[in-house]
Amino acid sequence: MTRPPTLSAHRGRLRPIVHGTAGADLLTAAVAALVLVAIAGALYTHRFGLSHLLVFLVVGMLAGVDGPLGLPFNNYSLAVHVGNLALALILFDGGLRTRWGMVRDGMLAAGLLATVGVAATACLVATLAHVVLEVPWAQGLLLGAAVSSTDAAAVFAQFSASKLKLEPRLAATIEVESGMNDPVALVLTVGLIAWMSGEGTEAAHAAPAAQTVSGLAMLVPLLGRQLGLGLVAGMGGGLLVSAWLRRLPITDDHDGLAALLMAAVGLLLFSTTNSFGGSGFLAVYLAGLLVRHRAERATVMSLPGLNGYTWLAQAALFLLLGLLVTPHEVWQLAGPGLAVAAGLMLLARPAAVVLCLAPLGFDWRSQCFVAWSGLRGGVPIVLAAYPVLAGVPGAWRLFDVAFLVVLLSLLIQGPTLAPLARALRLNKD
Repeated sequence: MTRPPTLSAHRGRLRPIVHGTAGADLLTAAVAALVLVAIAGALYTHRFGLSHLLVFLVVGMLAGVDGPLGLPFNNYSLAVHVGNLALALILFDGGLRTRWGMVRDGMLAAGLLATVGVAATACLVATLAHVVLEVPWAQGLLLGAAVSSTDAAAVFAQFSASKLKLEPRLAATIEVESGMNDPVALVLTVGLIAWMSGEGTEAAHAAPAAQTVSGLAMLVPLLGRQLGLGLVAGMGGGLLVSAWLRRLPITDDHDGLAALLMAAVGLLLFSTTNSFGGSGFLAVYLAGLLVRHRAERATVMSLPGLNGYTWLAQAALFLLLGLLVTPHEVWQLAGPGLAVAAGLMLLARPAAVVLCLAPLGFDWRSQCFVAWSGLRGGVPIVLAAYPVLAGVPGAWRLFDVAFLVVLLSLLIQGPTLAPLARALRLNKD
């Protein structure tokens, strides 16, 4: 009978494990410290009307390669994966918090903004990028698609922080749009990347008219499949989940479990829909709306705990995106980036809003506020990382410009939303 190895025989194997554990502990401590600093900064800057998300983004930049900590991070794949999961959880939470009456009030206007408005914004930004950045038309369209959608996390967070009380139709239009337009922007971005990869450099430099024919031939089927499957999955998943929740023995003591259950349901629906080629973002938002409408008791019980999960998702997303940016490279594009951001905020977004809302009878004050409330957040940065992963030429410039657009939107539009609502006499408080 052989003797078991002695402890001394294992010491050589234990040492790497101990060292690896120490490294993991150090990484955990560093991440926790970053989150603590970001939260403390967000609580102090909240009184100035600045978005909490902006603070997380800045803390990530300070910890990155150009900051005091100098942490090198260029894992775009990880940032996109974490970003997608975080956005899925945020959208599902947004759907769960939206009452069905609000959806009815804002569905038509929000639907136009999420489709026609996104396409119009992308085309106008593409024209501006072609002139200012001197990029080919296809790359300009890629940048326009990436920054064309408003960000649900930024809109929900800013509205909550500002405590605005808007007319129901106006509030519904802004909030429902922010949940619906991400899938359209994603499909446009992915479709343009696939088209550029298939058509080659000649197509990327072609005139807009020549690009439109072949581009539409690829984008329309992709858009139809993504939105169609996302719609089916969201409606079907929402009905199944709500029916299941009504039969579960959930009591008031199970609020923590209810929140965990909701988070798992949202992520499962998102990943399943994506695996079948549909839009997971659209699916989770629609499912959240239906679950809130048909299983309200379980939904309301889960919201406090789910709020913590969504804040964790937002913190992780914006810290990662801040780490991903190289500030000295972004600074080199400050002039063109500022021009694109200004053109988006003052020209492209307002034009798209007028195009979509004027025929529906929205007055000029409401149109002005909807145009200014088109906050950009994590979605444009995540979408701008897709061309980098795909190896699109010059993609890093598009990423840096998209980052500048988001930074300026959170810095300028966010703090001025509440004052603008009061100036336009739209706040009902």
